[in-house]
Amino acid sequence: MSKNIGPAKGKRGFPLPLGATVLPGGINFAIFSRHAHSVELVVEAFASETETESYSFTLLPEYNKTGDIWHILLPLYWKNIRYGYRINGTTEVRERGTFFDDSLLLLDPYCRKLEPRKWGEEAYYGQKPCCRIPEHSFDWQEDTPLKTPLNETIIYELHVRGFTASTTSGVKYPGTYRGIIEKIPYLQSLGVTAVELMPIAEFDENDNPFLHPDSGERLKNLWGYNSINFFSLKSGYAANPTDHIREFKEMVLALHRAGIEVILDIVFNHSGEGGYNGTTTSFRGIDNPVYYLLEPDSHEYMNFSGCGNTMNCNHPVVREFIRGVLRYWVIEMHVDGFRFDLASILGRDTKGNVLPDPPMLELIAEDPILRDTKIIAEAWDAAGLYQVGSFSTDKRWSEWNGKFRDDVRSFFAGFPDSVTNLATRIAGSSDLYLPSSRGPCNSINFITSHDGFTLYDLVSFEKKNNRLNGENNRDGDNHNISWNSGKEGLQISEKIEAFRLRRIKSMALTLLLSQGVPMLTAGDEFGRTQQGNNNAWCQDNETSWLDWSKAAANSGLLRFFRKCIELRKKHHVFRREFFFKNAAAPEPEEIIWQSLSPGTTDWSPICHHLGFLLNGSAFHDNHFFVMLNGSRTLPAAFELPQPPEISNSSKWYKIIDTAQKSPKDFVALQHASFFRAGDIVQIAPMGAVVLQTR
Repeated sequence: MSKNIGPAKGKRGFPLPLGATVLPGGINFAIFSRHAHSVELVVEAFASETETESYSFTLLPEYNKTGDIWHILLPLYWKNIRYGYRINGTTEVRERGTFFDDSLLLLDPYCRKLEPRKWGEEAYYGQKPCCRIPEHSFDWQEDTPLKTPLNETIIYELHVRGFTASTTSGVKYPGTYRGIIEKIPYLQSLGVTAVELMPIAEFDENDNPFLHPDSGERLKNLWGYNSINFFSLKSGYAANPTDHIREFKEMVLALHRAGIEVILDIVFNHSGEGGYNGTTTSFRGIDNPVYYLLEPDSHEYMNFSGCGNTMNCNHPVVREFIRGVLRYWVIEMHVDGFRFDLASILGRDTKGNVLPDPPMLELIAEDPILRDTKIIAEAWDAAGLYQVGSFSTDKRWSEWNGKFRDDVRSFFAGFPDSVTNLATRIAGSSDLYLPSSRGPCNSINFITSHDGFTLYDLVSFEKKNNRLNGENNRDGDNHNISWNSGKEGLQISEKIEAFRLRRIKSMALTLLLSQGVPMLTAGDEFGRTQQGNNNAWCQDNETSWLDWSKAAANSGLLRFFRKCIELRKKHHVFRREFFFKNAAAPEPEEIIWQSLSPGTTDWSPICHHLGFLLNGSAFHDNHFFVMLNGSRTLPAAFELPQPPEISNSSKWYKIIDTAQKSPKDFVALQHASFFRAGDIVQIAPMGAVVLQTR
């Protein structure tokens, strides 16, 4: 049954807050649209569990409008409803960029909950009322933010579904928020302090146009970098999609109790509506020229995101929208931080130009609600803007350090002219962050992420293998800075396998003992592979799902990661908050670089080895000497330096040797063999050795 009800059946309402808000006098609906001529609120009220009655409320500009906000107040008995908006106006794409279609039922951008659906079920966004009013009651049991200092943070990037979807995960609720709860003991044993969840805002996993090249089956959008509503939690990741908000909160609470923060990967650079040939679900039909960047003459979408559209992030209306989204996830959902996908788009003005001091970045950094959150930028976009080191001068902003990734990969692939850059990355990337008065913790160090090869594939493939993505292997990056260790692919000898594991351990050690904030990608710690697929965004199957059987098969590798994390946590010398002092300072040098002999350095393009001594005196810590060999074939013979004078021992103890098999690759200090200054230590090709004083 459908009824059209004029304004007399609803009160005028209030312009703020935007969205649907339950008030003592009713439910207030408010939506922004500057260019609309009229707005119609469509409500489906549940008469029973299976029956609904449909009503529409016409919002008139002379009665239900304040400025650019359309609003109405309905009685409280309308609470159990679905709703959406029909918005009418002039469609003048070429002239003004407006794109109205009152045949569509649009999503409220401020909606906190969309119609729940299981993973893979068809979505009806834009076709039916899909907005719901959530019940947010939850006993947080005095939960407060953990506020883990950045220098003590170790990030673990994971995909909610892919983390436990495989039967090998052994969880009761695979592929869900509850599945993550079940894996908390594992996360604790690994030693990470934060999980970074790939997008968990609602998206349509069925929006992928590509087909499996063999079966012809439509592929899924697994990763979810196509948000259609930024306030609404993905219900398809819940064991019980009808109670997904509670399930997510239970996950956050459980992680906090385990000492683990929750960081959200959030995608404000574009929306899932795509270009004009995409599906209009919300922003385009509400006010296209306000929400998106449009070319000034043709009003085509500027495409700095590579996904068909670009959000107009520095329009005042959109800025307030983004701040509202972030505040919601912090206040209501208790998350601890955000990683901003293609964050350089946040720094473009309403014409697409790069701003010197973007108000959007300042708004996020200075917002009083967000002051305790971690804010991490992917400091580039899809149009070639690369701002690693220059994204912001504000100390609040950390960045994914793509140069750390590239320089560590180059060194441990045996590429020339990589030693100087590697040393800079190990020391915290002062070339990037010191000029802006920031510190090592502004650098989020990583070697792999969801995007690209896994760590095992990085040492196994030189060419991507993306055929199953349905784009004839055209998708994905061709510049992987990888080396296959002597043979392409997974069918290899035991000798090559041992060599690959050595390289993995050497890179992991470098990551975890470098200054800055380390980030691991889920599964790298036990040799996860995607069979050479470096863009597995559409692989909702064993390609992307973690194979937990490898945790047992590669238990030695997993142990090595755990031990390196434990070492980092124990010794402050690996997690400084400030850059090393200049060598000319009167105090003892805090880091001393060495080639093969003490007192010598070799920064030449042909050099493939690097040693460095970390003086722990400033932290009343032990001293360490680290030796790295990036040669593919030749060992490196290092002559050991004298430990710092204030050391209680003149001996060096070898605690790590990545060329050894587990458990000899990482031994306890009391069981370590010792060396003295002047002794020669051989480092295997692609190997790493760490010495420590007692």
